[in-house]
Amino acid sequence: MILEVADIRIAPGRQAEFDEAIQRGLKTVIGRARGCRGWKVNRGIESPERYLLTIFWETLEDHTVHFRGGPLFPEWRAIVGPFFAAPPVVEHFDLVGKSV
Repeated sequence: MILEVADIRIAPGRQAEFDEAIQRGLKTVIGRARGCRGWKVNRGIESPERYLLTIFWETLEDHTVHFRGGPLFPEWRAIVGPFFAAPPVVEHFDLVGKSV
């Protein structure tokens, strides 16, 4: 299992609109992606224009090749992209350990 972490910054004052858009995009687009095993999105408390999106992928290629290179990516960006103040910073992680 691969964890994708996207650090997203949106334009100030658009949190309510973005909250709706990102949840809609996750449910209608990301949820259909090959290898997607779940997701979570958090909004910053001290920095309410900052969001951390975490998506669990079966393999790295499910995200980097099949999703990013496939037809779902443009759908996703059309929903969330208009809110971005800067391109998201995206990294991938392997699980080393957990408590639960």
